[in-house]
Amino acid sequence: MNLTRSLKHLMTPHWLSRRAFPEASLLAIEQAVAAAEKLHGGELRFVVEGGLSLASLWHDQSPRERAGELFSGLRVWDTEHNNGVLIYLQLIDRRVEIVADRGIAARVPQGEWDEVCRGMERAFARGAFHDGALAAVASVGQIIALHFPAKAAHANELPDRPLVL
Repeated sequence: MNLTRSLKHLMTPHWLSRRAFPEASLLAIEQAVAAAEKLHGGELRFVVEGGLSLASLWHDQSPRERAGELFSGLRVWDTEHNNGVLIYLQLIDRRVEIVADRGIAARVPQGEWDEVCRGMERAFARGAFHDGALAAVASVGQIIALHFPAKAAHANELPDRPLVL
C-alpha cells in the first residue's frame, strides 16, 4: 500500500469529480456516446472515478486493474457481439484506461487505445476535461467504426450516460 497515494484518495472530496465534470459536460458526453454509436456496431461506456476505496488502496489496485474490475462489474463485456469498450478516468491518479471486449480487442491493438488515453491525459493536465472527454469519445468511435462499421440500427445495450463514482 502506497501511503501517499492512499492519503490523496482518502482525503480528496467526492465533489471533485463533479467539479471536473459538471452536469453540462456529462450531458455532452452522453450525447457524444450516442452519436458515436450510430456510426459503428460497438458499445461505449464512460466512467469517471474520484477516490478509490480503502480496500482498493490496501491492495494497491492500479487504474488498469480498477478499469478491468469495472469492465466486468458494469457488464461491458456482456454485449451481444463482444463489442463493448470502457473509457475509464481515475481522477486522483490522473490516469485514463480503455478496456475493449475481445471482439474489438482482436482487431485493435492496445497501442491505439493507449494513444487515445495519453491524449485525454494531456487535455486533462491542461484542465480541459470537457474537451478531452469529447475528443476521446470521438476517437474511440472512429476506431470502432473502422473495424465495425454500422450496418443497421442496433439495440443500445449499455447506458450512454457517463457514470460518476
